[in-house]
Amino acid sequence: QVTLVESGGGSVQTGGSLRLSCGVAGSTWSTYCLGWFRQAPGKEREGVATIDRRGSTTYADSVKGRFTISRDNGKNALVLQMNSLKLEDTAMYYCAARPLYCSSDSSAFSYWGQGTQVTVSS
Repeated sequence: QVTLVESGGGSVQTGGSLRLSCGVAGSTWSTYCLGWFRQAPGKEREGVATIDRRGSTTYADSVKGRFTISRDNGKNALVLQMNSLKLEDTAMYYCAARPLYCSSDSSAFSYWGQGTQVTVSS
């Protein structure tokens, strides 16, 4: 069992930055793949970034070069640093976990946080 709690969302103007954090708890969570997903109103949930237990990362094309995912197993934390934010980054952001191997498919993730809202305005 893994529990996830996001924080750090908020409102920012285009070009600004936000740092999302996800507190992770569970006895074997350090072996899990962790990911960030987002869902905008009227749209399907989409993958943003994933990081496996070894620190290998993947990113959606839309955020490459702007977002950075990282994990700190010692602090039980997953982080998403978001820079150069755009209007289209506005969404509810969720952290998620699944055992061992990463996937870009949100349905493959078993554990989810409650979400944190990110709003980008001009």
